[in-house]
Amino acid sequence: MGGLFGVISKRKCVTELFYGTDYHSHLGTKRAGMTVINRDGLFARSIHDIQNSYFRIKFEADLPKFDGYSGIGVISDTDAQPILINSRLGRFAIATVGKINNVEELEEEFLAKNKNFAEISSGKTNQTELASHLVTEKDSFAEGIAYAQSRIRGSLTMLILTSEGIIAARDKYGRTPLIIGRSEDAMAVASEDCSFPNISFESEYILGPGETVLLTAEGITQLLAPQKKLQICSFLWIYYGYPTSNYEGINVDEVRYRCGAELAKNDAVTADFVAGIPDSGIGHAMGYSHVTGIPIKRPYVKYTPTWPRSFMPQSQHMRDLVAKMKLIPNKSIIKDKKGVFLDDSIVRGTQLKDNVKDLHQAGIKEVNMRIACPPLIFPCEFLNFSRSRSNLDLATRKAIMELTGKDDSDLHEYADCTSEKYQQMVEEIRKNLDLSSLTFQKLDDLVEAIGLPKEKLCTHCWDGSSCF
Repeated sequence: MGGLFGVISKRKCVTELFYGTDYHSHLGTKRAGMTVINRDGLFARSIHDIQNSYFRIKFEADLPKFDGYSGIGVISDTDAQPILINSRLGRFAIATVGKINNVEELEEEFLAKNKNFAEISSGKTNQTELASHLVTEKDSFAEGIAYAQSRIRGSLTMLILTSEGIIAARDKYGRTPLIIGRSEDAMAVASEDCSFPNISFESEYILGPGETVLLTAEGITQLLAPQKKLQICSFLWIYYGYPTSNYEGINVDEVRYRCGAELAKNDAVTADFVAGIPDSGIGHAMGYSHVTGIPIKRPYVKYTPTWPRSFMPQSQHMRDLVAKMKLIPNKSIIKDKKGVFLDDSIVRGTQLKDNVKDLHQAGIKEVNMRIACPPLIFPCEFLNFSRSRSNLDLATRKAIMELTGKDDSDLHEYADCTSEKYQQMVEEIRKNLDLSSLTFQKLDDLVEAIGLPKEKLCTHCWDGSSCF
């Protein structure tokens, strides 16, 4: 996915920028970058690969070269950014989060106009550079951002650092959030408001879908009004978001608690303990335990001294190994017991399959899996979540192929939790993962747990809905 952070202050802003960006590290594992306009008026920038290390470790040595009052930072799962641009609108830095689905079409259009693309170190056009080309097609940043949003198919939220201030633009359907924070002498903008408290900012304003503002040290100026249609990504609450973060004023951990409670309401399974698969499953498990009265325990414990997060090695084998190594089973809790396990989702199912194998080896009697969201059937078109080489990598699509021998079935039938095909798919996944029982959250119950109307949520990966 990725996360953005920006700060503009009446004094040196480097400390706030450094820690504010670092508080978005849970949103991406590939690259990170920071850019500051130094007091001499020149841009200073650092970009690092964070696949095998931490943001703080990579950027701490760079801090002496940053000496300014405004800057932006990004944690990215895609391109190297922020990028620096010299254009007819002036010099600026830009960082983005999201996914442009019509990159090739727009790329061909610009190449036909004799425009060039410089940021191709990954072998493909950098979507942040493409966004900068769209913005500079018009005579002002506001016009250019509106034009870019009208041309992009997908989702794109951006921060633009200029000599006048920081321009913050939320994507046109608000799939990714932007929150404004204020301190005594500074303004900040963040994807995650969990970045605010420890650097002395208070949340002040949530940008609406498509809304664009200019931040200065004194306050906010609206450049583009919010659009009426909101479809924020539901998965922010289920998985991506940090427990203390809030989207549209709704807290992540509270939603996870309610998700677990919803799963428990119609569940008659008997068990010795309830457990959350660390980390995001813990909040879901608390809600489930409270409703059922089954005690919550920790049969799996994350080893945090050296495995606090799963970095993203290049090979799938190494990624699976990292995921396995950081979780240690506690046999004293597991042996001869029946457990209910709460997890945020099943994507490919490879990590969960390994976890279940470990539980059986430790002597568990039953592994009853409860998933906080519906089955993921449709790959994400907007935030790069559930991206893979093939749709058949998804546990749901693999199960459908095993049941029907083809991948072109009517997927909407499998998304309907009342249908026989849905039940067959879930049973196939259960058998593949060697589970005693498997239940997914119903979409209506998930919407209820979040607390926003269905039409204001993006639920594409579960039901195939879209607002293109």
